[in-house]
Amino acid sequence: MNSFLNIIVLVFLSLFATLDQACNQIDQETLLSLNFSASNPPLNWSFSTDCCFWEGIKCDSKARVTHLWLPYRGLSGSIYPFIGNLTHLCHLNLSHNHLSGPLAINSFSFVIHLETLDLSYNSFSGQFLSSFFQLVENLITLNVSHNMFSGSIPSFTSWNNKSLSSLKILDFSYNDFSGQLPPGLGNCSKLQTFRAGFNYLSGSIPDGISAATSLQEISLPGNQLSGAISDGVGNLTSLSMLDLQSNKFSGLIPQDIGKLTNLKSLQLHTNSLSGFLPQSLMNCTNLITLNLRINNFRGDLSAYNFSTLHNLHTIDLGNNNFTGSFPLTLTSCKALTAIRLSRNKIVGQISPEILALESLSYLSITNNNFSNITGAIRILMGCKNLRMLLLCKNFFHEAIPDENQRAISSYAFQNLLVLGIGDCEIKGQIPTWLARLKKLQVLDLGSNQITGSIPGWLGNLPNLFYIDLSYNSISGEFPKEFCGLRALALQEVKNRADGSQLQLPLFVPKTKIALYNQQYNKLFSLPPAIYLRNNSLNGSIPIEIGNLKFLHVLDLSLNNFSGEIPDQISQLTNLEGLDFSENNLHGEIPLSIIDLHFLSSFSVANNDLQGQIPSGGQFLTFPSSSFDGNPRLCGDIVQRQSSCYFIHPRTDELASPNESSNNELRNGIIAGVVFGFIIGSVSGMLYPLHRLKLWQTLCAWIERKGQ
Repeated sequence: MNSFLNIIVLVFLSLFATLDQACNQIDQETLLSLNFSASNPPLNWSFSTDCCFWEGIKCDSKARVTHLWLPYRGLSGSIYPFIGNLTHLCHLNLSHNHLSGPLAINSFSFVIHLETLDLSYNSFSGQFLSSFFQLVENLITLNVSHNMFSGSIPSFTSWNNKSLSSLKILDFSYNDFSGQLPPGLGNCSKLQTFRAGFNYLSGSIPDGISAATSLQEISLPGNQLSGAISDGVGNLTSLSMLDLQSNKFSGLIPQDIGKLTNLKSLQLHTNSLSGFLPQSLMNCTNLITLNLRINNFRGDLSAYNFSTLHNLHTIDLGNNNFTGSFPLTLTSCKALTAIRLSRNKIVGQISPEILALESLSYLSITNNNFSNITGAIRILMGCKNLRMLLLCKNFFHEAIPDENQRAISSYAFQNLLVLGIGDCEIKGQIPTWLARLKKLQVLDLGSNQITGSIPGWLGNLPNLFYIDLSYNSISGEFPKEFCGLRALALQEVKNRADGSQLQLPLFVPKTKIALYNQQYNKLFSLPPAIYLRNNSLNGSIPIEIGNLKFLHVLDLSLNNFSGEIPDQISQLTNLEGLDFSENNLHGEIPLSIIDLHFLSSFSVANNDLQGQIPSGGQFLTFPSSSFDGNPRLCGDIVQRQSSCYFIHPRTDELASPNESSNNELRNGIIAGVVFGFIIGSVSGMLYPLHRLKLWQTLCAWIERKGQ
């Protein structure tokens, strides 16, 4: 009995001793010496408390610090060498902070138990020395992405063999690494993820990578890698993602690509790959994303059997040399949500079978040779979930359908956000069925042969913020209803704009919008704009245009607008591009325009403007060509100051009585001189000198009349 009680006492004493055990003093002093500066709230680190209970700290049973875990804490400063005193540290995560400076590799000389090192999303710089990998023995995860490391990626042949056998995740992406991919990656027998995208890497992919058979993800986009994709990639049967986009790869897709039956994402776009698609690709039945855009692939698309890809969500074959017709086997891929076949040589018509794709929300077939726009619109109106529809550069010289609204189903294009039918040279007027597209945000009907006026009901579409009707034959006046576009006038509507990622990027040609990048990954990023360039619009620019406070681009050039530039233009405080060139505008440039602080492109060339060009603000950055063709404008920018003191009257202005009298006197003197010159010349030739007295009498008479 006594012995049993003794055992119980010993257990309790041991328990109390464990509970009373404080954090190791060296560890505590080391942590405090790191001197991290955190954003609010500050770290609760203090000598007066046990460091094992501090924020971001975990200890083992011996009260030694094993976890230093402080992501997203607004930390600033550097990692000091004495972090190596945390000899039991296993997991270090300082990601998503503001730490900077070089990484002192010797700092980790005693941290041999380190399993996780995550320094991503900071501003660390300098070289990442290979000696680091000779020190650690149990490393599983290394993430140094989104920093400013430079030099070469350390060679895997110099690593500690224990680390090579334990490593699962390597992420060097979004840095300034250069040189070639290091050899020895195949020695990482457990490696599952290898990322080194968006650096300055060159050369080819080492053949040895095919030995890393545990790899599930290879991500190397945005480099300068070249050469062929090795046939050995077919050995990586665990691979679920292969992302080699935006490099300089050439040659064919490996014929054994079909062995990658676990592959879910294949991103090979923006390279120089060529040839036919291997038939084995259709064996990758788990594919969700297939992106081969911007290469030199060829072949008849309708000859491929895509029906085996029943998990496919997104397919992008744009900017290649594919021929044939729309591949109807795609309609068997019931999970498809996005299709891009743009910029190929595809012919034919849209088939009703596309209605089988009930989840389809993105369709781009631009720049091909499709025909029968009436049939295409009628069919696609049945795609209830369609949000993005891009049909540009097809259906040449056809007539745009304008169906009777009563004949259109109530759910036709009910979710459509973007409609592009530009550059088709289609004829007709703006179709009335557009009035029912209440969710429409982007409308492109530019570069066609559309006639008639701009219907006022376009201004009633509550979400419309981007309108391109340029390069048509539209007449009439600027519709005042446009000045009430809710998406351009009201903050509450702007706040509701969809900021989600597009399934595939939206490309806007440079000829349409020269101020911005061509590629938009979010519809929210597309600059709100009204393009009415090169039409036959007339009348004045309405003063109500000042309501469009969220407009970024306004292009009314190459029309017949008259009157003055309304001062209310200065209320468009988000304006970045303004083009009124090639019109019949007169008067002065409103001085208030200098308050448009974001204005980076401006032109009023070839009008009949006069007066002083505003100086200061953005006007200091505009070239003189922005004001060409306005001889009565003056200012330093056009190197004409004297004309500011004597403004020549417009030819269509009525002269005042005094001006009229002066004009008559001036004209009389000129006529008299000319008349006298003519009479004198003729007299000198026809009359002899002895009749000079008659000439003298005539001159005297003219002199008396002049008095």
